[in-house]
Amino acid sequence: MLIDDLSTPCLLVDRERLQRNLRAMQTLADTNDVALRPHAKTHKCPSLARRQIEQGAVGLTVATVAEAETFVGAGAEDVRVAYPVVGRDKHERLAALRKDARISFTVDTEAAAEQAAAFYADRNQTAEVLLEIDVGHGRCGVPWSADVVPLARRIAEQDGLRLAGILTHAGQAYGGPREDESAEAALCRISRQERDRMLDVAVQLAQADVPGVEPGSFAISIGSTPTMACFANAEQDGFRITEIRPGNYVFNDTIQVDLAAADLDDCALTVYTTVVSKRRDASGIERAYVDAGKKVLTTDTAPTSPGYGTVLYNASFMRPHPHATVAKLSEEHGWMRVPGGATFGVGDRLQIVPNHACVTTATQSELHVVDGEEVVDTWAVDARGW
Repeated sequence: MLIDDLSTPCLLVDRERLQRNLRAMQTLADTNDVALRPHAKTHKCPSLARRQIEQGAVGLTVATVAEAETFVGAGAEDVRVAYPVVGRDKHERLAALRKDARISFTVDTEAAAEQAAAFYADRNQTAEVLLEIDVGHGRCGVPWSADVVPLARRIAEQDGLRLAGILTHAGQAYGGPREDESAEAALCRISRQERDRMLDVAVQLAQADVPGVEPGSFAISIGSTPTMACFANAEQDGFRITEIRPGNYVFNDTIQVDLAAADLDDCALTVYTTVVSKRRDASGIERAYVDAGKKVLTTDTAPTSPGYGTVLYNASFMRPHPHATVAKLSEEHGWMRVPGGATFGVGDRLQIVPNHACVTTATQSELHVVDGEEVVDTWAVDARGW
């Protein structure tokens, strides 16, 4: 099958770029003596997850209990829910998975820890829990600069729980650089902060004699695709980062390119779309409309690139179109602005690198793996909607 045989809109995954991305991140992990536990929310695809494991990943990270169920059902043996798990219904579902896989999750409040402890202690089970730390993103997690010892000790001393480590997500890396720095410098600054602040927390816990906090056996889990662009492990009082959890790196996207975390040639995922209409507006600007709207491309924006994705002039060589911009989205339409006129017409097909690959994948049921113009495989996005 050729890509022109596919119905649009659909998602294409360039096999060579994907394999290159998988190898590069595993090499980074091996070089820094850390475990790679990729975040599977990016692709939601067991076929791709198996390839990550085959490359050397120790397990998977997920964002939801339903994602955990999907990947354990597909054979995953070690799954970490990097999200505060709250609610008896969710713990019941995780407990059911424990017979088939090693399951861990995060908490960041005493209430959540006590709820989990009561649930697992009643069943004479011990759940692996990681304390979520906020190293600057400002979302969930105990602030790294606060006294984290009381909550960590409370978790470690409760029946039903084992404090397995600490975990963070330096989401502030997605905010882009300061006015006085380059994109590359911003990533390196935030990457060092993420690493060093987590090591500071580990040392703080060890000095307070929190049970189980010992170098080598205590997990220190960090990582996003942007901060991995500058990651280098370090040691503090015997503690080192033990685990990285990037997700977007498998595909990359326009946001990663804008942040200097990837080059356009590293982007393995494109939206394949058809021009369905074309006309000049009242100002004389040519408009083209494609069948990929906000349900495919998403309304997420990139830090510096205009519009809702990078329109490619030549997909084989990943050359961006010099003029075309997806300037607006409605549900089923991408509104393209083409100053000077388009070289493509109604019925022609285009490839667009989405701004945010994770959200794009979450709306589609299949990934078509391609080698040039040939479709070589089709993978189901089994965790779509979860």
